[in-house]
Amino acid sequence: MKILRFAALAGAALSLCACNPLMRASWDTMRAAVQGPQPLELNQAQVDALPYYQIKLQTQGGEAVLALVRLQGDLQYWLASSHQVVMMRDGLVVRTTGFADNLAGTRLGADSPFHTGLNKVADGQTSERWLDLASGYRYGVPVTSQFRKVGLERVSILERDYELLRVDEEISAPLLGFSATNRYWVDPQDGFVMQSLQQVTPDLQVAITQLRPYKGDGK
Repeated sequence: MKILRFAALAGAALSLCACNPLMRASWDTMRAAVQGPQPLELNQAQVDALPYYQIKLQTQGGEAVLALVRLQGDLQYWLASSHQVVMMRDGLVVRTTGFADNLAGTRLGADSPFHTGLNKVADGQTSERWLDLASGYRYGVPVTSQFRKVGLERVSILERDYELLRVDEEISAPLLGFSATNRYWVDPQDGFVMQSLQQVTPDLQVAITQLRPYKGDGK
């Protein structure tokens, strides 16, 4: 029932893009990527007026507001009115569709700190995950990561300020000759990821901000 309830919102999210200024702006900035789109101008009233959970997604090519349209266990499906889909689990992007370079899948190790919350990660803690990359049909690419707690930082989201714990993740994929630093700003109490900067593939970096967070039933 939960999947059906959220799936029904997919049609609503797409239909609203034609009449809602926020969703239309999102679609326009994604389409105008080659022209260097202007940042989205958002306010709390606009977000509150839309009847679903929302995130803001920023890429090298543009910005958009995505709506939560499906839950499959702890896997979240976020949809843009321009048809890009970002799938997240515990704040980590694990799959994408509709971008120039896509992540086809992610498998986390049993000891991944994303399972227990990044607020509980120890400095220097290491972990491993395996990526499937759509480009070049590369599957099971191992990625090692090391985490570091940077400390509390004040983060402004819309008209609200949050004291969030910043956690940096140094990732490395030797088979790809690739390394990067991901950053997560998490609630120090429950580990919920409010904002992040993630190198999803070697050619796709995303910044994600929770506008109307989904934290589970009744939240």
